[in-house]
Amino acid sequence: MRLLTSTFVALCLTATTSAQELGNMWGTANAEAKHYRVIDLPLPVDPQLEVGSFCILPEGKLAVGTRRGEILIVSGCFEPLPKPHIHRFASGLDEVLGLGYKDGVFYATQQTEVTAIADKDNDGRADSFTCLSDAWGFGHYHEFAWGSPVQPDGSVYVALGLSASYYYKAPYRGFAFQITADGKTIPIATGVRSAGGVAANEHGEMFYIESQGPWNGSCSLKHLKPGGFMGHPVCFDGYDLPLGKLLGPRPLEPKNQSRLYDEAKRIEQLVPYAVVFPYRRMGQSITAFRPDRSNGKFGPFQDQLFVGDYSLSIVMRATTELVDGVWQGACYPFREGLATGILAVEFSDKGYLVTGGTNRGWPVRGNRKYLLQRLEWTGSTPFEVHTISARKTGFEITFTNPVDPKSASDIANYKLRSFTHIYQKFYGSPEVDETFPKATHATPSADGRSVMLTVSGLVEGHVHDFDFTGVFSAGNEPLVHTTAHYTLNRIPK
Repeated sequence: MRLLTSTFVALCLTATTSAQELGNMWGTANAEAKHYRVIDLPLPVDPQLEVGSFCILPEGKLAVGTRRGEILIVSGCFEPLPKPHIHRFASGLDEVLGLGYKDGVFYATQQTEVTAIADKDNDGRADSFTCLSDAWGFGHYHEFAWGSPVQPDGSVYVALGLSASYYYKAPYRGFAFQITADGKTIPIATGVRSAGGVAANEHGEMFYIESQGPWNGSCSLKHLKPGGFMGHPVCFDGYDLPLGKLLGPRPLEPKNQSRLYDEAKRIEQLVPYAVVFPYRRMGQSITAFRPDRSNGKFGPFQDQLFVGDYSLSIVMRATTELVDGVWQGACYPFREGLATGILAVEFSDKGYLVTGGTNRGWPVRGNRKYLLQRLEWTGSTPFEVHTISARKTGFEITFTNPVDPKSASDIANYKLRSFTHIYQKFYGSPEVDETFPKATHATPSADGRSVMLTVSGLVEGHVHDFDFTGVFSAGNEPLVHTTAHYTLNRIPK
C-alpha cells in the first residue's frame, strides 16, 4: 500500500481562487460565500487527480475514478482542516466516468465496459476485475460512457455518447443501458448525443444530463424513460441490432427545424427535456448531479439536485416534478467561482458537497488543471427562491425564509419571459418564439414561505424565465439570486 501524502501544512478556510480571477458568472460570489464556503482540498503533485467520478466509502473515505484510468481512495478530506492522503487502489482502466460501491465491490463505468473490481486478498490493491458488460463498441476518443452510482437493486445505468456530434463509429453509441448485478444488458433508450452524468433524481427516477449540440438546443436534464427516444436520430440504425430490437419499432424521423414540443406530439417515443439550462446563463457543459440527502447538514435544500458545469466552473440547483405523466422542473443559480472544470459532484455523510474535475480538453473558466474542492454550509440560511412548482393558473413560489408581504404581493416584482429552441440537426439553437407572460396576482401564504403567482400567457413547451428583483425577506434581505428558469412541458389540469 502506497500513501501519497500532501506536502501542504495547513489550509485557510477560504477559496484560494477568487471569482474575479475566474471571471464572474452571475456576479454573486461574495453573497454566496456568506452561506456556502469553498474549501480547497490540498493534493500532492502525483497522481494528477483528474476527477471523472466519485463515490463515498465507509469510514468517511472518498473514492475517485479518474480520466487517467485509476481508482484512488482519499482519506482525511472531510476533516475540519483537511489533510488528504491518497491511495491508488486500481490503475490501467479507461476514463472512469462512473463509479459505485456495494458490499466491498467497485462498479466502474469505463469507455468500453462496466467492470466489477474487488480486492480479494485484502492487500489494499484491486486484484479482481470482472467485466459485467461490454455490449457496445468503441472507435473514437469522444465516445464517452457515463455511468450511475450503484442502484438499490445492484444495477448500473450507462449513457453512451456518440463518436462526435453528428455520427458514430461503433455499435450502440447513443444508447442508454441498464447493467444488472449479474451482468445482463438491458436497453433503456436511444437518441443520446453526449451525456454528462447519470443518476436518480430526487424522486428516485433515472435521469441523465445532455449537452447542447445537434438536436439539442441547450443543455438539459432528461428522464431516461424506458423505450424513450432522447432526441438525436443518428442512432436509429441501432434499432436493427439485437439489443435495439428489444426497444420496439424505430421512431419516426424528426422534422428538422421544428420544435421539440410539436415533434413529441407526433413521435410517440420522443422524451421532452425535463429541465432546460439556458445556455451560458445557467451552464455550458453540464455534468454530474446528485440529490441532497444530508438531512439539513447542507442547508435548506434537502432532496434538491445539485448540478455541476464543466466549462463555467459553477454549481446549480434543480428541482423536478411529474405533471400529466411528463417530467418538468426548474433550475436555479447556486455557487460560482470554483477553480476547475467540474466533472463530478457527491455529498459526504457530513453534508459536504465535493466537486472535482479538470481543465483539460475544452475551454474552462476555472484555471486549475485538477483539484478537489468541497462546499460547506456556514449555518447561515440564504434568502433564495427554494422551489418553483407549476399550477393550473401559474406557479407556486416557495422561499427559504419568510417574505416581506408588501414586496411579495406586488406583481411588478415578478417579471417573466418565455422561449423555446429550434429542434434541428444543426449545433445548438438560439432562444426563439419569445413571449412575455404577465403576473396578474401574487398572494403570499400566511407563514410568508410561499407565494401563489397567477400568470396569464403561460406557454406549454417553453422555458419560463423569472426575475424576482424587488422581492425581499421579512428581514428586508434581498435575494442572493434573483433569477430562475422553469421548463413548462405541461400546464397542470
